Amino acid sequence: MTTISPDARRIWLAVRGPVAIGLLIIAVSVVVVIARGDGGGSLDPDSVEPDGSRALARLLAAQGVHVDVAHTIAEATGATVLITTPDLVPPQRLREIDGDLVLIAPDQDTVDAVLPGTRLTGETDVTDRQPQCAQHDAEAAGAATMGGLQYRSDATECYDATMFQSTMDDRTITVLGTGAPLTNERLDEHGNAALAMRLLGQHERLVWFIPSPADPVLRPTQRPLTDLVPDAVKFGLLQLVIAVVLLALWRARRLGPVVTEPLPVVVRAAETVEGRARLYRRAGAADHASEALRQAARDRLARRLGLPAHYQPQDLVARLGNEDVLYGPPAADDTELVRLADALDDLEKHA
Repeated sequence: MTTISPDARRIWLAVRGPVAIGLLIIAVSVVVVIARGDGGGSLDPDSVEPDGSRALARLLAAQGVHVDVAHTIAEATGATVLITTPDLVPPQRLREIDGDLVLIAPDQDTVDAVLPGTRLTGETDVTDRQPQCAQHDAEAAGAATMGGLQYRSDATECYDATMFQSTMDDRTITVLGTGAPLTNERLDEHGNAALAMRLLGQHERLVWFIPSPADPVLRPTQRPLTDLVPDAVKFGLLQLVIAVVLLALWRARRLGPVVTEPLPVVVRAAETVEGRARLYRRAGAADHASEALRQAARDRLARRLGLPAHYQPQDLVARLGNEDVLYGPPAADDTELVRLADALDDLEKHA
């Protein structure tokens, strides 16, 4: 049986293609993530994406409104608190938040917590709508991009029941069926900017609350970790896994099973021993040869006497004596080597 071990050059020639493909996939994934930018999520005041709200945050700041971004309920305290995803906040916690509330598309449990008696009645398209109500902010803003969830309550309903305001516990609570008029994409359409400024700019401080899974209060409702990984990274990792699997299959098929071949020449064991002995003699390595003889003899004697594999020299000497023969100085020449071999042979015969 013969085996051929590839050298570094052959290994590099074999793997450079798959390595280049893997690096290309990683580079493309990184470029895609960078191109997408750290835009944040929907209604993020730092996001420049179409569904972000950086334009509105800058506009409020220009009008003297101090915008603070909060990611935990403990930080969500201010004159006006905008909650982008109120459904992530436990309903009982909403009642503990100080200040006027602006809620974006809350579900039934949420409105029950802050506005008892309000009902979620359905959903409608997001489009340009007239206020059709006597609410001051809506009348001043005029037509706006509204829709989404619809509600029924005792408060004044505007934009086909997709917005209403009510006063509860000495604070104003505003409900919007959609966050579309607050986004970068729609802010400059119709009266969206005017409506957003009137709803969020009533006080000098606005807390822009974006619930985060890092908030201990929200941990029972946090999303799985896989939901937080960008889609581009998932796609890149999937391609990388596929490339590694294909590389493994390709290399396994290329190597194939081990092939046995008949040896061209049969070398007898005695000839091998004689050949090694000649090499020792030619190199003048009597010392190395003597140590090899001693070690072989010691191992055979230890097994015969039942000593453990990691025996100590004193254990063997205590049984046999002859310390000079087993652990003496190395042979200086061939004559001493022959004398040592005879002594070891005699010791093994009488052990």
